[in-house]
Amino acid sequence: MTRESGGGDSFHLQICAAGGSGPSWICMNLGVVLETGKQSLPIIICTISTSLFLAWILHKTLRIPGNISTLIGVGSSICGGSAIAATAPVIGAEDDEVAQAISVIFFFNVLAAVLFPMLGVAVGFDTTGGNAFGIFAGTAVNDTSSVTAAASTWDSMWKLGSETLDKAVLVKLTRTLAIIPITLLLSFVRAKQREKDGTCAGGFRLRKAFPMFILYFILAAAITTVAVQAGIPSEIFTPLKDLSKFFIIMAMAAIGLNSNLIKLVKSGGKPILLGAACWGGITAVSLLMQSSWESGRERRRRTCNT
Repeated sequence: MTRESGGGDSFHLQICAAGGSGPSWICMNLGVVLETGKQSLPIIICTISTSLFLAWILHKTLRIPGNISTLIGVGSSICGGSAIAATAPVIGAEDDEVAQAISVIFFFNVLAAVLFPMLGVAVGFDTTGGNAFGIFAGTAVNDTSSVTAAASTWDSMWKLGSETLDKAVLVKLTRTLAIIPITLLLSFVRAKQREKDGTCAGGFRLRKAFPMFILYFILAAAITTVAVQAGIPSEIFTPLKDLSKFFIIMAMAAIGLNSNLIKLVKSGGKPILLGAACWGGITAVSLLMQSSWESGRERRRRTCNT
């Protein structure tokens, strides 16, 4: 059974998105978000483009179903479960497709949280500060929870307090905003296809395509920024963080109960390969761009010293 956007599954998915990313927006300063976004934007654009391109290539070459390819590509490139939550209703994805995409994304999330701190040491990231690894974690790990885990591990390894975590979360939230143009584009393309096929009389609708939870996140960040500036302690928002964690658990359970595990296992090989390709491509691009930036800085230092 195919479910179109706007139904009950969309409701579950929107809760999932809010629960997955909402806690990170609480107590967030909008000025710092904008400054960090400007610094990391080139890497974010390149990693997102790489993942979406790889997803499209493998969709064509391996004949992976379109919805699965789209969900994994968007989930890998932007923000994991939240991106899948925003995209699934737009493309009319079924429950088992959503569950499969989330399973693939979460699998590589776990690997990233465990392996990336060791990879950071291997490639020689600065261990006296959290800026370099924070940008890497924020651009190369696809889910906020795993970004938090990897960055916190780096902070613990090198006793950096929360320097890496703060940087990584801000970069990740900047990357999350890419949901907006991508979901709008997908909705526009889908509407055009329906009009061409004669299966839908209506055209593109901005209200239907726009991921409204993004606006709620920005509103929450703005309210928190004003409240903290006014002297209200940030601890007052702690109950909301706990509530959001409960919501994401409920959403994941709802999706799992509507999933066909046998079909998920039987068809899992190609989607896992697709997820691995997107994950590897994003990681390589992030590392290469940061390495290039560091080399450029070093050359400029030497030029200034001579």
